[in-house]
Amino acid sequence: MKKLILLLLVCVLFFRCAEKESENKLPRIAIAGLAIESSTFSPALTHEEAFKARVDEDVFSFYPFLAEDSVDRKRAEWIPTLRAHALPGGIVTREAYESLVTQTLDRLKANLPYDGLFFDIHGAMSVVGLDDPEGDFIQRVREVVGYETVISTSMDLHGNVSKVLAENSDLITCYRMAPHEDALESKKRAVENLLVRLESGKGKPAYKAWIPVPILLPGEKTSTRIEPGKGLYAKVDPATKEEGVIDAAIWIGYAWADEPRNHAVVMVTGDDESKVKEAAEYLAKSFWDVRSEFEFVAPVATLEESLNMALVSEKKPFMISDMGDNPTAGGAGDVTWTLHEILKRPEFKSEDGPELIYASIPGPELVAKAIAAGVGGKVSGEAGAAVDNRFAPPVMLSGTVEAIKEGDRDAGIEVVIKVGSVRVIVTQKRKPYHHEKDFTDLGLNPREAAIVVVKIGYLVPELYDMRGDWIMAQTPGGVDQDLDRLGHKRIIRPMYPLDKDMADPDLSVRWIPVSGSSK
Repeated sequence: MKKLILLLLVCVLFFRCAEKESENKLPRIAIAGLAIESSTFSPALTHEEAFKARVDEDVFSFYPFLAEDSVDRKRAEWIPTLRAHALPGGIVTREAYESLVTQTLDRLKANLPYDGLFFDIHGAMSVVGLDDPEGDFIQRVREVVGYETVISTSMDLHGNVSKVLAENSDLITCYRMAPHEDALESKKRAVENLLVRLESGKGKPAYKAWIPVPILLPGEKTSTRIEPGKGLYAKVDPATKEEGVIDAAIWIGYAWADEPRNHAVVMVTGDDESKVKEAAEYLAKSFWDVRSEFEFVAPVATLEESLNMALVSEKKPFMISDMGDNPTAGGAGDVTWTLHEILKRPEFKSEDGPELIYASIPGPELVAKAIAAGVGGKVSGEAGAAVDNRFAPPVMLSGTVEAIKEGDRDAGIEVVIKVGSVRVIVTQKRKPYHHEKDFTDLGLNPREAAIVVVKIGYLVPELYDMRGDWIMAQTPGGVDQDLDRLGHKRIIRPMYPLDKDMADPDLSVRWIPVSGSSK
């Protein structure tokens, strides 16, 4: 009898220890992702070297909220694999995609199993021969990690959510601000939603509501700085506060790719069917109801009108967005049409004319000539239109070298060439100019220039705060704001505003099954 009691006590002690050990065991969470938005209307191709890939421990540098001493870092055993992002550009080559995906899958296989996966993507990657790269990617991830793993997907609001991506994600969210000042906050929310579901043992949400909204608009018309975007996105967070709702999101979609998945989407996840349905249909209807109110975030004009306004303005700097070739949206970045038009203007022919800074145009051969000539030397050569010459040929620049700067991660070597009163920044590789330091490092003072022309759409916060006045010029390129002029052929029609008189769509919930439930 004593032996039996002793045996029972040993068993109880063993199971309590095992239970305690299980309670203290941290969830194992992998990190993976590829991020780029790529225009199918640009002739450019994006190769693997364009992606800045970080692997293993270096992946944490993307996420300050997962710093070594952070609270969230201590809540799990993190297994970073590969996370790569590239400047927006042309369609990604199949070779580049396959290489990056294969590297990711190999790293995932090496450390199985996982309780969770933080899937950090943009959502507007186009790949040669694939209509839904992110959907393909997550399916291949599932083949490795299985369906026991809870996947939390974080996206840009200009991404696209196909049914395949929705089916294979368990938790999913996107930014709520454009410009994307809440990017890190959104990624952190995706991570913390995952941690809470794993720690609580609740795992995958019971309900995922997916509603395609047949609207396709450029980001320059859907900024959350102004209405109706501001008011629309203000409705998202309150929807998440309802009991039984985990997260809610509105995707604008990506207008410069011609694929069936390119349209707006609303998704809501949670455990209360009626609350999830109510929130999703409310947000979708709210979006549709204001569809005709979306306008450009700033005044828009032709380039000629923009230059005329800038030349008579007393506000410095007068910023002009060269929108059609915006590399931050997927433009090739080397369209010369705007620069040709500027250099034709008589106002800029003299060195004493109004100072105009043009940022920027790639021209590696001209950069080499500028280096040989040195600062103060004279140089003459062509730049631009090596990738996208549909609208204008390479531009001939003959002028004085005013600055040479080496070592920029994106641009390579940068030079400033003064042609008349125009200071042209010429780069080895395309680079968007977002920060005052981008200019001042080259000896330029953008705040004192009469006109600053940047290849961008809506101004990022630092340029926006710097502007004296601002206009967005409707210029040609791979991310032309005139969607009718682009000529979509493969998106699902009808689509607003391409089909302005379309009937009201069905905005009822499409229920997405719990991942793996049909396997």
